[in-house]
Amino acid sequence: MAGIEAHWYQRNWRHLILLPASWLFGALVALRRTLYRCRLLHSFKLPVTVAIIGNISVGGTGKTPLTLKLAQQLTHAGHHPVIISRGFGGNKAQQAVTPESTAEQVGDEPKLMAQRNICPVWVGRDRVATAQAAIQAHPLCDVILCDDGLQHYRLQRDMEIVVIDGVRRFGNSYLLPAGPLREPVSRLASVDAVVINGGKTDPGQYSMQLSGDIFYNLTDPEKTATALDFKKLRVHAIAGIGHPQRYFDHLATLGLTVTPHAFPDHHPYTSGELIYQDCDALLLTEKDAVKCAAFADDKYWVLRVDALIEPALTDQLLRKIAIHGR
Repeated sequence: MAGIEAHWYQRNWRHLILLPASWLFGALVALRRTLYRCRLLHSFKLPVTVAIIGNISVGGTGKTPLTLKLAQQLTHAGHHPVIISRGFGGNKAQQAVTPESTAEQVGDEPKLMAQRNICPVWVGRDRVATAQAAIQAHPLCDVILCDDGLQHYRLQRDMEIVVIDGVRRFGNSYLLPAGPLREPVSRLASVDAVVINGGKTDPGQYSMQLSGDIFYNLTDPEKTATALDFKKLRVHAIAGIGHPQRYFDHLATLGLTVTPHAFPDHHPYTSGELIYQDCDALLLTEKDAVKCAAFADDKYWVLRVDALIEPALTDQLLRKIAIHGR
């Protein structure tokens, strides 16, 4: 974490300089939401259930693993979800995402989700138009899962799910740019579900954990390994996600000692910057792996993680779908 973001998880005199900008940002956020609530700004209602999986802070909180888990459980329940995303890091064009799509075209997270092959994935700058195109392409679709987009009020929603990093929480609790918040903490009172990723929950909140202990080789995905296979090797690990330390901590819980390398979220990797002379194995997140496949060698290993969530969260979403279908 570098630059201004390094100060978002502490409080010191520097924030006094940025607080007026944060107050202005908060006023604009409140005004914009009020304009949509009063219908002075137009929003669109889709013919299917829309569930937003988002957050009120900048940076990764675990939205993508949760979105995939909900998609999987909805599919098992007989529904036909479609995931939509803005496609951060892609070319912003409205398009269906396939396993053959590149991260440069669609963004790293949508490509990751498409590779899981759970349900259709679409991306586009205009989420309303993207959802409409996805529904037209998939007539059986009965629920849209919007990965991110809590603040995209043009798209009406039936359920709002907010994911919170259980370790970092709200940082210093200031709005941008003095802190990491896109909206004030009070916004949580109006959402349908609050999910805590890897931390203590308060009454009424849902817990979530990321689980994974199997690595697959990036050049040969059929080849797998466990942490024990790396015990006697010189191991490096990279993470270009919202909270890199979470990944490194997870590797430590598996009993691994690694040399960590943190990169900015959505970092566009090149082969030259990942050459480490004392490296027998390089461990990656799935999100990073989609951007490294083109130049990877047999040292590249990927840890697959899945979200473990309370069944009550899925049950709440299923009730929303049932109500919408009446």
